[in-house]
Amino acid sequence: MTPIDSLSAVETITLFVDDLSDSASFYKDVFPHDVLHEDDVSCLIGLGNLMLNLLLASEAGMLIEPLPVATRDAGSRMLLTIKVDGVDDVCEALERRGIPLLNGPIDRPWGRRTAAFADPSGHVWEIAQELEP
Repeated sequence: MTPIDSLSAVETITLFVDDLSDSASFYKDVFPHDVLHEDDVSCLIGLGNLMLNLLLASEAGMLIEPLPVATRDAGSRMLLTIKVDGVDDVCEALERRGIPLLNGPIDRPWGRRTAAFADPSGHVWEIAQELEP
């Protein structure tokens, strides 16, 4: 294995959040999880083989300098996709939790049924189901 091959194992996604309490509550409510670590500035959540690190945006600068930390109103810069068996069922479950959908469910021309929602800091999640050919 070459050093570049090791880039295929995503371990942690860090999301910069504006309100740690609101964001942690959101993720604890929406996703099956294990809280692996929690302190005043971060909450590390285990999601299967992936860790999701919620980090206060005020603490993020040193991780990405010299780039600035974008604000929520700057617009979305990424989309995180979760493959599911039934988009409509997941949408109903999200709505029962009071989580509004940004869009969907929509059958896309590339063979997927999708819907999207955002966390309290504006990170957008898509749920996607493969459609029968």
